[in-house]
Formats: sequence, structure tokens, C-alpha cells
Amino acid sequence: MMQAIECSGHRAEDLKLVETTKPIVAANQLLIKVMAAGVNRPDILQRQGFYPPPANADSRLGLEVAGTVAAVGKGVSQWQLGDRVCALVNGGGYAQYCVAEAGQVLPIPAGLTAVQAASLPETYFTVWHNLFQRANLMAGERVLIHGGSGGIGTTAVQLAAYMGAEVVTTAGSARKCNFLETLGATRAINYRSEDFVSVVRGMGGANVILDIIGGDYIARNFKAAASEARIVNIAFLQGSKVNIDLLPVMLKRLEFTGSTLRSQSDAIKAKIAQELKQAIWPLLETGAVRPVVTQEFLMQDASQAHALMESGEHMGKLVLINEV
Repeated sequence: MMQAIECSGHRAEDLKLVETTKPIVAANQLLIKVMAAGVNRPDILQRQGFYPPPANADSRLGLEVAGTVAAVGKGVSQWQLGDRVCALVNGGGYAQYCVAEAGQVLPIPAGLTAVQAASLPETYFTVWHNLFQRANLMAGERVLIHGGSGGIGTTAVQLAAYMGAEVVTTAGSARKCNFLETLGATRAINYRSEDFVSVVRGMGGANVILDIIGGDYIARNFKAAASEARIVNIAFLQGSKVNIDLLPVMLKRLEFTGSTLRSQSDAIKAKIAQELKQAIWPLLETGAVRPVVTQEFLMQDASQAHALMESGEHMGKLVLINEV
């Protein structure tokens, strides 16, 4: 048996710690004793009923964990009992034990704690796949990152700046904007007091746009984009159903795409993991980029973490920890 968070309804307060059965490891999987689990926007959406898990996934919340290997499934040779790991998981991370596909497991970077490592997989997999694999962001290009102060944003700002891009980002307060500039943003736009379209067009337009907002931002992104720009939507916090003029896509020769991570194949996720291990994990170990964990909660207080994320007042990542 183990303890895990289960949800009896759609409200944050419906998250409760319960006794349940420990998951059984299958071939090509690991069982991880969870020390910490990251909290992500998809967790909120799943709890609210807007982001159902894939049919073969654990229906409980939690998409990223860090801890130690507790059991090794058949066919797995690269991991041993007791190894310190972090992993992108298909569900069930809010628990004392969680199953992970072996290809989605990475070592905890040297010098990082389990709490810091638990904040990495969901955000780093997402940013790497969308900003660099799909949008092919290059050094010297200008990238506009919406929602810069959250987990995805703080990761994207750091990685894009390190790779030599000029980083422009949006956030909802002067405090958040100032923080983002310390992470490498050239210009942080307070969307409550400035029009990001005017600012970005005045700079020459954005070559790449990473958007989690959707809604009227879709048309505004077309206006802010430079010719030949690539626009990637990874969420639609203000809605995905819009009436929009697509003529700018033709006139500017824009690429407009999007993706979700959870529904993609294990093979694709394993490829992302290997690229992260080679290109990004050394940067985490040297401190060239860093996890931004701003608040920790005990696992039984998951409802408080969800309420804070929903409020929009947090910056960086929120992490749940299991008591030792």
C-alpha cells in the first residue's frame, strides 16, 4: 500500500491524500519512490475535467517526479535499484510511488536536490520539443514567450537566452517582469500596461512565438510576428475557438502549429529525453541554467498548491514533497 492524492471533484479542495495500492512495474518500466513531484497547469486542467488522460495512463494527477528507483521492469538495463532519477510520467506522480517508462527517465543532475529535479521534466521536455525541435529557434533570432513567469516561461526564457536568442516575454506585473529580466529576458512586457504587439513590432517583429494563452492572442501574435515566423501554441488558457483572419499567415509566410506532450508516443518522449541529457543536463550541472522552484508543499497540501497556481500569483515552479 501507499499514499496518493486522489480527486473526488473538480475543485482544488477536492484533492485528498488516501491509502491506495502501490502500482506494479511492467516491462520497460521503473517504479520510482517519489521524493517530490512537480505541479503543472495540465494538472489543473485535468482536475477541472478539461484534459482527460490517455486511455493507457494512470488517471491520477502528476506528470513529473524525482526520487529513487524502487523496482526495475524486464528489459531495463540502464537503471539500478537506488539510482537517483527524475522522470516525465504519464500520470500518478502525486504519490509515494509512481511508474515511469524507462525511456522517459533521466538522472538527477549533479548538484541538484530531488525537489529541484522534480521541477524539470514536464517543463524541459515541453520547451525543448516546442521551441527547439518544432520551432527550430536559432541564435540571433528574436523569440516572444508569453506567460514568462510560470514554469514553462522561466524555463523557455533561460534556454532561449543561453542559446543566443533575443528574448522578449510577457507577464502581468512589474515584479514578474523584473524577475524575468534577471533570467535573461532582453525585454519583459507588462501586458496590463503595455501592448505587446506594438512593442514587438517596434523591435522588428518576432521570429518565433511560444504561446500558452490563445484566445485573442492568436490574431495578435500574427501581427507581432516577423515574416517567416514560427508560432507554436502549447495551451489555450483564454480559449481555442476563435474567429480569425488567416490572411497574415499567407502574406507573412507564417508557420502556425501546436502540440501537447502527454499524448505523444513513448519513442518521441524518449528521443526528447536523450537530447535533453546531452544538450541541457550539463548546463543544469554547471548552473548555466537553473530550476526555478519558488514554493514547496507537503503532498497532503496539494489543494493549496493548486489554489495558488490557479490564482496566477506564483512565479516559477511549485513542488509537492513526500515526508521522509
